[in-house]
Amino acid sequence: MDTEDHKALRQAVSALGNRHGRGGDPAQLWSEAGKLGYLGVNLPEEYGGGGGGISELSIVLEELGAAGCPLLMLVVSPAICGTVIARFGTDAQKQHWLPALADGTRLMAFGITEPDAGSNSHRITTTARKDGDDWILTGRKVFISGVDLADATLIVGRTEDARTGRLKPCLFIVPRDAPGFTRRPIDMELAAAEKQFELTLDDVRLPADALVGDEDAGLLQLFAGLNPERIMTAAFAIGMGRHALAKAVEYARDRQVWDTPIGAHQAIAHPLAQAHIDLELARLMMQKAARLYDAGDDMGAGEAANMAKYAAGEACVKAVDQAVHTLGGNGLTREFGLASLITASRVARIAPVSREMILNYVSHQTLGLPKSY
Repeated sequence: MDTEDHKALRQAVSALGNRHGRGGDPAQLWSEAGKLGYLGVNLPEEYGGGGGGISELSIVLEELGAAGCPLLMLVVSPAICGTVIARFGTDAQKQHWLPALADGTRLMAFGITEPDAGSNSHRITTTARKDGDDWILTGRKVFISGVDLADATLIVGRTEDARTGRLKPCLFIVPRDAPGFTRRPIDMELAAAEKQFELTLDDVRLPADALVGDEDAGLLQLFAGLNPERIMTAAFAIGMGRHALAKAVEYARDRQVWDTPIGAHQAIAHPLAQAHIDLELARLMMQKAARLYDAGDDMGAGEAANMAKYAAGEACVKAVDQAVHTLGGNGLTREFGLASLITASRVARIAPVSREMILNYVSHQTLGLPKSY
């Protein structure tokens, strides 16, 4: 259940979202949300944040989504990048980045996915090698959101362990204007304010302080960002599902074809009720995951975050599909704004990790079954 503070946050963000609504200017919404302190609710107070956690930030994204104006970069800039820098960054990195991430005046993108690695992060080939005190990064990334808006991108590369010769993950802050760092937009049919990019790192030279955290920490630092990503993706999906469901319920209450509104017919009412139940159940798991993460239980949060993302993705797709079906032909018109959500809702099933990989995680991490890969 929400605390009183959480209820107040929901109401305030909901009011902001409803003032902007679907089809508004996302840049203006981002700026206003930053000035009101909503973008950095999860970041430390000493660096201009709200001093809360992912629990609070997920409320912000969910309520904006329910109002029809979710901000995808909330998943990336404060949730992934801000969290990683707050937990593992140097004092200089924190002072430089966190206040600006918190008030929205700076954006940071996150680059992990690669053309040939897919869901297998162990196959990441972007490498970082030492050259004196500098680092040299070489590699490619795909489906990286908002790079055109971002002041820098937090890139997941791999360095070679001198003792074992194995490559291990490390995180680097790459400024947008770094020589050798180029981007190419990916032509997407998905209608979204945030564009997707392919990135090329061609011997990008970075100073020593571009490395975030300890180069020996590896997966610990990486998953400090990936668990919030899954939780926030769940919030994104739940907000979208709630928005679609609200549109369908309003329509079903008012639309009359025979003697009663169509919402009086169980064939219409029951699927909408089921969609609401599924969204509420997904929200409970998301809240559990956020609380575990905020309490410092990374292992427990990992399981719950994956489950929350799975449940929210399924609930979102079903809610959107049922909403469109409830409106019939009107569900495909631009006037009601639901048709574009058919494509958008699929994103919650496949990104940032597919539902099949989540099932793999649960089957061998939770249930102890042998791996198939």
